[in-house]
Amino acid sequence: MALWGGRFTQAADQRFKLFNDSLRFDYRLAEQDITGSVAWSKALVTVNVLTQDEQQQLESALGVLLEEVRANPQQILESDAEDIHSWVEGRLIEKVGALGKKLHTGRSRNDQVATDLKLWCKVQVQYLLDATRQLQQALVSTAEANQDAVMPGYTHLQRAQPVTFAHWCLAYVEMLARDESRLQDTLKRLDVSPLGCGALAGTAYEIDRQQLADWLGFTSATRNSLDTVSDRDHVLELLSDASIGMIHLSRFAEDLIFFNTGEAGFVELSDRVTSGSSLMPQKKNPDALELIRGKCGRVQGALTAMSMTLKGLPLAYNKDMQEDKEGLFDALDTWLDCLQMAELVLDGIQVKRPRCQEAAEQGYANSTELADYLVAKGVPFREAHHIVGEVVVAAMGQGVALEAMTLETLQSFSSVIGDDVYPILALQSCLDKRNAQGGVSPHQVSVAISDAKQRLKQGAS
Repeated sequence: MALWGGRFTQAADQRFKLFNDSLRFDYRLAEQDITGSVAWSKALVTVNVLTQDEQQQLESALGVLLEEVRANPQQILESDAEDIHSWVEGRLIEKVGALGKKLHTGRSRNDQVATDLKLWCKVQVQYLLDATRQLQQALVSTAEANQDAVMPGYTHLQRAQPVTFAHWCLAYVEMLARDESRLQDTLKRLDVSPLGCGALAGTAYEIDRQQLADWLGFTSATRNSLDTVSDRDHVLELLSDASIGMIHLSRFAEDLIFFNTGEAGFVELSDRVTSGSSLMPQKKNPDALELIRGKCGRVQGALTAMSMTLKGLPLAYNKDMQEDKEGLFDALDTWLDCLQMAELVLDGIQVKRPRCQEAAEQGYANSTELADYLVAKGVPFREAHHIVGEVVVAAMGQGVALEAMTLETLQSFSSVIGDDVYPILALQSCLDKRNAQGGVSPHQVSVAISDAKQRLKQGAS
């Protein structure tokens, strides 16, 4: 059943109908459309459009329809209805007859779809918040189990200074905490009810929109009807949140893909998240991580597409806005899947401590310690930096680590170097000295783990 048609003398071309209809994707809003319809039926009682008895009949029928949808949401796709709104209304009329035709009084599909989508977004945000916290918890647990796993830290993909696998895990906890914060901020701004704004100018019935918002679980009602029906900021914000979150997951994936290579050999991934080669039997490919990295692109694409759809649109509602859903649905589904897959990757990961330690001891990661040692002996830092550069060149020529060089050789570069330099060059000393807040020292990592646990505990309460 179409929600319009009296103005038209010809039927729509079937090709246009297929092009125009949105049921194939907006069927996902069925529960929200029913929820919004129940609230609207209550509002119509307050302005004497419906009697209390009529409202109860409608609410009862909508409740039955809701259970039917939950039992088999795919049934909606068997219909030729234009969209989820016409499907719900058509099914309601089947159940209660002409009474069902009264429900749309004073309501437009413009404020209806805006309400449905915001209700759906609120539910999805909660799923994403839960998944983000669960991944943070998995990272914290992995960090706690690997506080003593020393490995190289990198800049420019060159070994820089030693860190621990725990410190690496905690870096991604911080990224995910920011993702969580962005979602919470987005939720605050989208938690306003559009219902009662009509097509663009507001409803002609004196409905208490704040009461209507309360019934729907929104914090408040929107303030301007013209803005409300054309507002898709929450879609852009969620797509932006998803895009940033997926960038973080893509970086997480890339790090672990590298750590898992034969060249690095820092970790081994579980068989549950890897696959083999159809030709080479020795291969164990990090497909889960590669897919996370690859799916980042489609989420970025959804954000760009929606931005371009909204650019230059005049007020108020335009059919272009129907393009808001497919990209949003796919992007949030993808982000949620990738958060859950990243958690699965961490479940069963093995950190190869000896190889990590060996790599950390190579690459002259303790060069900065030697420079700091010289500074402590009164050598200006810039001069110390130059001296250590020369020492590194010599060590590379000999094929030895800095700490393996004889005292006589070291003193040939600077007479202030004594045998007290060797404890300074030890790997553990490099870690212990980074004891300022946020540093890699065992104490700071332990504090960071405790703090992260406390934050996650508070967030879950």
